[in-house]
Amino acid sequence: MRRKISRNYKRGFAQLHHLAPLVVWLAVLVCVVGLFYRRAQRFEVVGIAQGQVHQVAATCTGRLKSVPVEPFQQVKQGQVVAVIDTVLDSEPLRAQLATIAASVEHLMAQLVPTQEQLLAEADNLETTHAADQRRFYVDVENAELRILELRALIASDRITLEDLAMEVKIVQDLLRQDVVAPYEFQKAKAAHDSLAKKVDENERLLEQAKNDLEQARQRRDEFSQRQLVHPSVESALEVIRKEAQVQERLMDELLARSKPVELKAPIDGVVIAIPIRANEALLRRPGEKVLRRAGEVVASGEPILAVAQVQPSEIVAYVGEAQLGQLREKMPIELVKNTPPAQIARSEVMFVGPTVEVMPERLWRNPAIPQWGRPIVVKIPEGLKLVPGELVGIRQL
Repeated sequence: MRRKISRNYKRGFAQLHHLAPLVVWLAVLVCVVGLFYRRAQRFEVVGIAQGQVHQVAATCTGRLKSVPVEPFQQVKQGQVVAVIDTVLDSEPLRAQLATIAASVEHLMAQLVPTQEQLLAEADNLETTHAADQRRFYVDVENAELRILELRALIASDRITLEDLAMEVKIVQDLLRQDVVAPYEFQKAKAAHDSLAKKVDENERLLEQAKNDLEQARQRRDEFSQRQLVHPSVESALEVIRKEAQVQERLMDELLARSKPVELKAPIDGVVIAIPIRANEALLRRPGEKVLRRAGEVVASGEPILAVAQVQPSEIVAYVGEAQLGQLREKMPIELVKNTPPAQIARSEVMFVGPTVEVMPERLWRNPAIPQWGRPIVVKIPEGLKLVPGELVGIRQL
């Protein structure tokens, strides 16, 4: 009896032993199916770390006087990165300054008979106070017109001086190349130095004229405190005074236009190449991919260089159409950085794009077949060290 029970027990154990692999296989199959099902409910994509890029464009039409930065140089917000000379042709500016100078001379010529008339009227007054008052006012007007005349002359000479300086540089370069004789360089240098000396002398005269004006005003004011201003003095000088103010405003406007315009970095970052349109790439010559250079003419609104953030501020990824229904803002995700040092961090989806669009080419599986996806913006958590443009894995938790 015992032997019969033992044989039945061994036979049942053998059957269970044969069924065990099948049971294990079925269990593994269920687990695999479950994992694949769960994986199908999750999305795994690759994103690109991005930072802000600000273009520095010309605010007016002019010639680049200088670009004091180099590619990949770090700059601070407010640092000067380009200087534009708004005067492309100095001849019209000189002509306008010459017109202002002629107008000032005309006013000074008108002031002479006015002064003689005022002095003649002063001779008929019973006291000398009215004559002194008129003389003080005429002195102030003479001093103001003298200052205006010197400013116009200095401004015109400075423009000519810059042209002469450029001519000296050009002749000097030609002299080094033995294209011209030393006499030509000496001639250009002498003309430049002579005009520079004249400008310095006129600037000293301008300072003296300003001092004379202050003294004339002081004498006039002190006299006016003792006696009221004679009405005829104001009426006689009113036309000349207003015309002088008009010429002064014109002078200030021309000088403001002639001042170089400084362009400053909008953010802290690194100088990079100007992004260009695809149809412009074939027109670019070697070396032009960096930034605009001094001496080039730029139009208003034309980009000169760009400044990019050193550290990326966000990650942009594209989710395929199969997972569009799973996207939502504030969704928790996991970021995987594969480049050394490898890191894994948790974050969340900040924004979800409204439409499906073409992915960047570097994210295509096949470079010849465009891929589409819905963009998402992911926040970069603290401690995750990324470089702008670096690829980052993104998977749903």
